[in-house]
Amino acid sequence: MRTSNLIADGAPAPLEAASHLPPPPSRLPRPALFLDMDGVLAPLAETPDAVLPHPERTAALRAVADRLDHRVAIISGRTIAEIDRIAEASAASASGVHGLERRRADGSLHRAEAAPEVRDAVAAFEAFARTRPGIIVEDKAVSAGLHFRGAPGEAEAAMTLARRLAARTGLTLQAGNLVVELKTPGTSKGTALTAFMREPPFAGAVPVMLGDDLTDEDGFRAAEALGGFGVLVGSPRETAARYGLPDVEAVLAWLNAVEESA
Repeated sequence: MRTSNLIADGAPAPLEAASHLPPPPSRLPRPALFLDMDGVLAPLAETPDAVLPHPERTAALRAVADRLDHRVAIISGRTIAEIDRIAEASAASASGVHGLERRRADGSLHRAEAAPEVRDAVAAFEAFARTRPGIIVEDKAVSAGLHFRGAPGEAEAAMTLARRLAARTGLTLQAGNLVVELKTPGTSKGTALTAFMREPPFAGAVPVMLGDDLTDEDGFRAAEALGGFGVLVGSPRETAARYGLPDVEAVLAWLNAVEESA
């Protein structure tokens, strides 16, 4: 494991470095944790609704939030309502739909105004799904999601449709793990992390972003830029994350270590 210049060295990690375990929480000066939901806090599932609350996860999140003076935020592609359903409202700070929704630690909530073109994307995705079993359309008001985990053979067709719609509408294309989303432009998980770091209780802390897919890369880069680092969850790949954890179970164990040592 690389241990020197843990915070000062801001260079993106090469492929092999992201497989190294992150440092023990006790080594981090005043950490702030930013956590993706699917693939990080919760296992990936065939459908978004299939991800359910879990008492061990909820307990770990509440304990680490208390230990870190509430410097914990969940940053997800899901809506904040879905984040709260799965995490049982255990995180006061949360950002949904890739930064388009953001709830501050004081409970105040900001939602971006939806681009009208999102309605066109929802309609086009629904037409695509009608003749393709296993495809799921998710209408998040400010974005439209097309899930093809249940029909992986449709991945190329789904991506082709999304690219064509993005070019026509000006919506931002956000590719994820067997899902593609067309969203109102202007935010990302990186902008959400950066906004949190300007406010209490996060200001002045060391940001640590845990994520699993391409939508989290902006968060990894934002954490690095602010003196922290990213942790890639899952198989090693080219990434801006500095460290890696193998799976959701390892994330839970690391969170428990934060709670015990912070």
